[in-house]
Amino acid sequence: MQTTASATDSSQKTLHHQIVIIGGGAGGITVAAQLLRQNSKLDIAIIEPSDKHYYQPAWTLVGGGKYNLLDTVKDEQECIPSQAKWIKDYVEKLDPDNNLVITRQGSQIFYEYLVVAAGIQLDWHLIKGLPDALGKGGVCSNYAFEIAPYTWEVINHFKGGNAIFTFPATPIKCAGAPQKIMYLADDAFRKNGVRQKTNILYCAAAAKIFAIDAYAVSLMKVVERKGITLNFKHNLKEIKAESKEAVFDVTTDDGVQELTLSYDMIHVAPPMSAPDFIKNSKLATPAAPSLGWVDVHKYTLQHNVYSNVFSLGDVSSLPTSKTAAAVRGEAPVLVENLLSLMNKQALNASYNGYTCCPLVTGYGKTIMAEFDYDGNPISTFPIDQTQEHYTMWLMKKYALPWVYWHRMLKGEPFEGNILRQLQGKK
Repeated sequence: MQTTASATDSSQKTLHHQIVIIGGGAGGITVAAQLLRQNSKLDIAIIEPSDKHYYQPAWTLVGGGKYNLLDTVKDEQECIPSQAKWIKDYVEKLDPDNNLVITRQGSQIFYEYLVVAAGIQLDWHLIKGLPDALGKGGVCSNYAFEIAPYTWEVINHFKGGNAIFTFPATPIKCAGAPQKIMYLADDAFRKNGVRQKTNILYCAAAAKIFAIDAYAVSLMKVVERKGITLNFKHNLKEIKAESKEAVFDVTTDDGVQELTLSYDMIHVAPPMSAPDFIKNSKLATPAAPSLGWVDVHKYTLQHNVYSNVFSLGDVSSLPTSKTAAAVRGEAPVLVENLLSLMNKQALNASYNGYTCCPLVTGYGKTIMAEFDYDGNPISTFPIDQTQEHYTMWLMKKYALPWVYWHRMLKGEPFEGNILRQLQGKK
């Protein structure tokens, strides 16, 4: 019988651990599990306040009515490796000069090595009126566990009018998610007989549909086929719930102008940034202090100032998409380099920026976008991955969740791409 982790008594105020990992999400758990597979005697502590662990990539399908919300969550104690110590607390302050983490409950946790995998912060409050409007009156989002089911409620009962889908001016986790739910909504509207009465608008702060041209060409064909209106350089700044209006800052050649659009439903992807305790620390990148990403080398994942600090996942400054798939590629590199540092060896492992974004373009259709730092498309499968495929829909809905729960979080060895993961599936 497999044992599960239990939370450490936080009444002890001063703790010392060989490796401290901040964050018990995809990045933190994967790194811990891989480290312990390499050396089960390592002294590892994971600081994570939540008692639930979420598979967030499936929330798009929850919002599209094709996934059970409860299948996206497990107890945190089932996910943390039993050999690791779980400190159930929030981090309040980082003091890398003294190898110290201070928690909300007042514990001082000293480390020899630190891995920062704290995820990303949803800044709902930066859009005026949004926190009070969210989850009612047609204002929905797949970026929150509790609210994702409301997205499907809104889409399935939509009677027509303006359906707006937004993308913010900041980096976000799963950059394809705001348009994935839009494509599913289009299919649902057609099935329910309301598409002819509906105007779908994609209002994105970005200047193009997708960063990688090979996939953007195919997505533009999807947009044309579905009759979606694209409004680029439109950054949502306010929701007026009483009048059902959305206010945007629109960037033009003449500067920034304000535009107000009425909505009957609006799916919001909020601005995002690193957690505040990282923004306010010496670990944050000086290049974008307001976003607070942990300043690490793009190839080694080692901090650019503090050599005993590493970071991966959404919170890192790595210039690639913030996805669970990126973590699959990052984790083995971080683990190898951290162990090399501990053994006083050169850091030879290198991360090439591999990431993957399953771009759901409708029910039963997905473009499996894989690429590296240089924007080069990567083909894991023996198909043209720039095109829509039913098999990739099955991969998104069934295979990838299995990989996440049963391979990735267990620290099973892999080289980053999907196919090698699935070849070991039993």
